[in-house]
Amino acid sequence: MSSHEPTRPPDAPDPGVVGNERLTAWAGAVLLILALVEIVTVPALRSLLWVHFFVGVLLAGPVVVKIASTSWRFLRYYTRHPAYRRKGPPRRYLRVLAPVLLAATLAVIGSGIALAATGPAPAILLKIHVISFLVWLATLVAHVVAYLARVPRLIAEDWRGRRPGARWGRLLANIVALACGAIAAVLLLPTAGPWVPWLGNGQAKVLLLYALVAVIALVLGQLARRREQEKQ
Repeated sequence: MSSHEPTRPPDAPDPGVVGNERLTAWAGAVLLILALVEIVTVPALRSLLWVHFFVGVLLAGPVVVKIASTSWRFLRYYTRHPAYRRKGPPRRYLRVLAPVLLAATLAVIGSGIALAATGPAPAILLKIHVISFLVWLATLVAHVVAYLARVPRLIAEDWRGRRPGARWGRLLANIVALACGAIAAVLLLPTAGPWVPWLGNGQAKVLLLYALVAVIALVLGQLARRREQEKQ
């Protein structure tokens, strides 16, 4: 090795670990914005059905990026990669929450796309969509409570970082994912038409139920995080 090549201090963060964490943060930020839009459409579903359909399908792209980045960290940690072992696993309650959030996310997006393709006839799909949405909302709130303070810092550090090529690569991954989701959303958007006459005006009660689930999840998330901090 040439003496002119910079050497990384032993205690410096591994670039691969840092890059993975920042990619996850970018994908998480995109998903949070889209998820908020999707949730806001629920009380006015009759008038905002097109937005609900479009954003629901659009979510699939960033979800793929988020699953890929977190799965990579999971794989590297449990295959005992030194840098990822030094980074350590997420907090215990987040490790328990993650599989539930993943399953609920896949279920709500998958059932939503299936409903778009089949129309309002299959009642079982609608039940799966509503139940998975409730579980997704509850686990999402707890997940956001745990990571919300960290994500802006990671994105700011990435934006100020000295490796612009890696940063633009992470941005490109999210942009491509959004573009793929947008193409699928545009193709499926005409299928929203048959739902308009089917929808009733009872979304207010559903919204109250969603709000209640979100508040309960927020309280439980805060309590779990505080308990985890007390153990450290």
